[in-house]
Amino acid sequence: MAMEIFPLLLVCFVPMAWCYKTGLVTASCVNMQPNHPGNPQTGPSPYTVTTDPSSFIPGQAVKVLLQAPASKPFTGFLLQARKPGSNSPVGSFTATTGTQLLNCGSPSTAVSHTSDSAKTQIQVTWTSTPSVNVDAVQFHATFVQSYSTYWVDVTTPVLKSTNSSSGSGSIPQASSISSADCGVTKVCFSKPSSCDPSADFTCYFMSATMLSPGGPAVRYEMTGPSNGYISFGFSDDQKMGNDDIYICGMSNNGSVMVQHAYSTGETAPLPLALGNVSDIKTSIQNNVISCSFTSMNSISTQRSSYLNKTYYLLFAYGPSSNGNIQFHTGTFASTNKMDITTPSVASHDDFSSIMRAHGALMLIAWMTTGSLGMLVARYLKRAGKGFKLCGKDFWFVVHVAVMSVTLAATAIAFILAFAHAQDWSGGAHPVLGCLVTILSLFQPIMAMLRCGPQHPMRFVFNWSHSLNALVIKALAVAAIFTGLERVDSTTDVWLMKVMGGFVGWEIVFYILFDFHLKWKIQKTDQTSGESKVKVSTLLMVLYFLGNLVFLVALLAGIGTL
Repeated sequence: MAMEIFPLLLVCFVPMAWCYKTGLVTASCVNMQPNHPGNPQTGPSPYTVTTDPSSFIPGQAVKVLLQAPASKPFTGFLLQARKPGSNSPVGSFTATTGTQLLNCGSPSTAVSHTSDSAKTQIQVTWTSTPSVNVDAVQFHATFVQSYSTYWVDVTTPVLKSTNSSSGSGSIPQASSISSADCGVTKVCFSKPSSCDPSADFTCYFMSATMLSPGGPAVRYEMTGPSNGYISFGFSDDQKMGNDDIYICGMSNNGSVMVQHAYSTGETAPLPLALGNVSDIKTSIQNNVISCSFTSMNSISTQRSSYLNKTYYLLFAYGPSSNGNIQFHTGTFASTNKMDITTPSVASHDDFSSIMRAHGALMLIAWMTTGSLGMLVARYLKRAGKGFKLCGKDFWFVVHVAVMSVTLAATAIAFILAFAHAQDWSGGAHPVLGCLVTILSLFQPIMAMLRCGPQHPMRFVFNWSHSLNALVIKALAVAAIFTGLERVDSTTDVWLMKVMGGFVGWEIVFYILFDFHLKWKIQKTDQTSGESKVKVSTLLMVLYFLGNLVFLVALLAGIGTL
């Protein structure tokens, strides 16, 4: 028995041993990845790494500060200094209270925690090696919040050596971008409205400043959290297509670059020559991408090719692959056309309220009322046999009522989405939504044309009605997932995870109901028949309570988007 228990104990406790709560994480020196399950968080890190000063003199100490908000302390960390574009650490650290030095190729080239206690601030010092020629350095950190929640490669801006004579080969830094002087000297456009990117890392922001009255030179700034790119554009309408855009995105070597392009709206933007663009400054820190540059290019859309004109401002962001931008995960447009020669603050078109209503209705329809109607029809016929309402079986009245609500909610959600979008852009999501709506309309038509219960062809209706419901349910779940994937900008993408839990909850109860249904069929005595009602009712109550918890969580999350 002891020999059998030992492997089980080993399986249970080995993952805990890999937590490295003592901070001895030399196995993570190269990729900065903790040996924990799952993947690093892709959203902006709540933790920051800052340096004092912002440049360095070989042999002089640099203070490095790791900070966390009081509500989200970190339990572990790993910190290194590297030359930009290299995986090899440089320089050496000096340990402070609660930290320890690690040998990542050379002694003291990394520093980590000594315990898994909660931390909101850690300060260490780093010193470059005078004998090693290092023109620039960047600090890389990994933060562990919990066993399965961690951020990898949180970076500082690049620090340049004051002794470096390199010019064009240095890595440019974005200017400090803020909302100061918005409406006074520059046009600003942001989401959330009037946010300040210098104080809020979740702020998407762009500005345009005329460098001389009536002149062609415009200073542009843009910044925002993204795992690939951010972009802004000028448009004659509030939709993608025929737009003059600038992209600030990751290149295939990990650096940030500015691109000029023309958006067609249906395919990837057409690359354009950067043109008369100068004084480009870029940076990426904590997954926040920033770019600023001066452009003397005219603005070219389908209807115009001159500067002194009003345009809608568009902002989009999303992932990239090998330096190529992918379909955007978020976008917003200004409410009115803007003249960038006149300082002002643009408000964004709050169409999100329409899409929030669309998402809420589809969730209610196909994760709550629709599911309830399907469960009642399949599993509660026998339990509710003999109960009548308005001369009809009680289960049938409930089924018709909730499925009518489901159909109405689906139709309203469909109308809201297409009345706003007025096109099919958006990948698979609108296609899935259309299929769900069309097949949903077939259900009541089939029900009204069904033959009587005793008709020999009744089984055709029963099977087609059930199969169509199953297909609709699968398509609806897929549509909800693809919809959430496009809009879920939450930390840890928790809306997607809650939706996954929601689907798992339904599957578990479908299995329980199915087992109970088979058990009921096998029982024939009257006493067990009384318990059938109780068990079925108990399962339904438990299912519905859990369903409401998931639904409320998702609706609350959608309300914050």
